[in-house]
Amino acid sequence: ALLRDVAARGYACDALETSPRALELLREAYGGRADIRVHAAAGDDWAGAFDLVMAFEVLEHIEDDAAALEEWCSWLAPGGHLLLSVPAHQRRWNPTDVWAGHFRRYERDELAARLAAAGLEVRSLECYGFPLANALEAVRARTFQRGDTRGREGATAQSGVERRVETRLWPLQTRLLGRAAMVALCNMQEAFLDRELGNGFLAVARRQGAA
Repeated sequence: ALLRDVAARGYACDALETSPRALELLREAYGGRADIRVHAAAGDDWAGAFDLVMAFEVLEHIEDDAAALEEWCSWLAPGGHLLLSVPAHQRRWNPTDVWAGHFRRYERDELAARLAAAGLEVRSLECYGFPLANALEAVRARTFQRGDTRGREGATAQSGVERRVETRLWPLQTRLLGRAAMVALCNMQEAFLDRELGNGFLAVARRQGAA
């Protein structure tokens, strides 16, 4: 949906996906479109090629997150922006993190330091999700509290396409009352973005250098 929405605004998109099942779904959805190109590996010509790189709920799956950030930064043109989200606060570690194959959750200062070390200037860093995402995370934690034998790599690959909790909640979200509640709760979180109550961080960072 994000690729479709961005392309609809007139932008050319390159999507990088390492999960075999997610890659298959992407190619089924966007294969043949000139404005959306799907890749299983980064291109050799990506250095300095992009004005915007987005990575949502990805960094926590990568053991060497510093190297990943440096690589993403290298794909940006000078003055380009990185937009990313990560799960917040190690104290909130729960069975969902294990199920998804996470290596860690982040603290605000830790994430800011990682971005700066990669050569990025942090423009915005918000703690989002309170109260709605916190409640949904608790539901997911109860769902995935059983042991998992897939290993971290398999868990990471599956986490991008497994949506049993969302599927179960979808009928509620599509009703009039459910839609109204979703809008109200999403708007409510704006009052708490500068606090540490949410379950995720959303960062906007700029590659240093002239645009």
